[in-house]
Amino acid sequence: MLIKMFSTNTVNAHFRMGFLFFVCSLICHQVIAQKIVEPKVLATWSEPYAPFRIVGNLYYVGTQELACYLVTTPKGNILINTGLAASLPLIKKNIEALGFKFTDTKMLLTNQVHYDHVGAMAAIKKQTGALMMVDEKDAAVLASGGASDYEMGKYGVTFAPVKADRLLKDGTIVSLGGTHLKLLHHPGHTKGSCSFLLDVKDKNKIYRVLLANMPTVIVDRKFSEVTGYPGIASDYAYTFSAMKGLSFDLWVAAHASQFDLQKKHAPDSNYNPEAFADKKGYDAELADLYKSYQAKIEKDK
Repeated sequence: MLIKMFSTNTVNAHFRMGFLFFVCSLICHQVIAQKIVEPKVLATWSEPYAPFRIVGNLYYVGTQELACYLVTTPKGNILINTGLAASLPLIKKNIEALGFKFTDTKMLLTNQVHYDHVGAMAAIKKQTGALMMVDEKDAAVLASGGASDYEMGKYGVTFAPVKADRLLKDGTIVSLGGTHLKLLHHPGHTKGSCSFLLDVKDKNKIYRVLLANMPTVIVDRKFSEVTGYPGIASDYAYTFSAMKGLSFDLWVAAHASQFDLQKKHAPDSNYNPEAFADKKGYDAELADLYKSYQAKIEKDK
C-alpha cells in the first residue's frame, strides 16, 4: 500500500520523503549532541598507579594524577571519583588488587563533576548498582553529561550523563557501615565542587582526614562575563576563606599532584599515614591558588 501510494501520488510522496528526512535529521542531531568528547586528556591521567592503604579504611585506587578513593565498611564500600571513562577497568583492578569486591561498591561520590573525575561514573553505577550522591549545585551538570557546565559546556557532552539518587548540601553527613563523611560545599571550580571530612581509625589513633577539592580557576574570560555562573567570583572568595579555616590531621586532594602523591607514597612504600600530615603543603597549595585568583580579580578590573 505504501509503495503504491508513493507511486500514484507525487505530492504525498514528496511530503513523506521530506518528513522522513526531517525525522532522520533530528535523530542525527541527537546522536551528534550525545557524542562524548573529552576536551583534553593528559598521559598521567590514565597512567596506572599502585593502589594502597592511606590510613585505616581509606584507600587510593586512582591513576597517577586523577585521584580516586575507596572507603571500605562492613556494609559495603564508598567510591569517590572515577577519573576518565577509560579508567573503569583500572579502578576495578585496583579495588580487587586490594582484596575488595568491585560489586561491593554501594555509594558513589565526587569532588566535582568534570569529565576527568566522573568519566566512568555512569558505567560504574550501572555495573554495581551503587547510589550516586552529589552536591545539589552540581546535579544538573551531572545529569547533562557536562553539557550545562558554565565553562566545559562549550565542548558539549563530555561524560556519560548520570542522574543523582540523592542531593547533598553543605554539612550533609553521608554514612555507611559506621563511617561518616561530611560534605563541605567549596564552589567555584564547579558550582557544586566539594570536599569531604571523615574520621578514620587505625590501630594507633583516630585521624581526621580531608579529601580536598582545591579551588583552581579554569576560565580565561572575566568573571563578569561568565553569564552561566553569576556568583562565581564570590563563590571562589567564600571557598578560599572556608578552606583556610579547616582543621584536619591528614589531607589528600582530587588531583594527585596537588598533594605530591608520588613524593609521599611511592609505589611499594610501606604504610605511613603520617606522610599525609602535610599542613604546610596544604597551606602553600591554597596560597598559590589564592594568588592566582587575586591576580585574575585585578586583571578583570
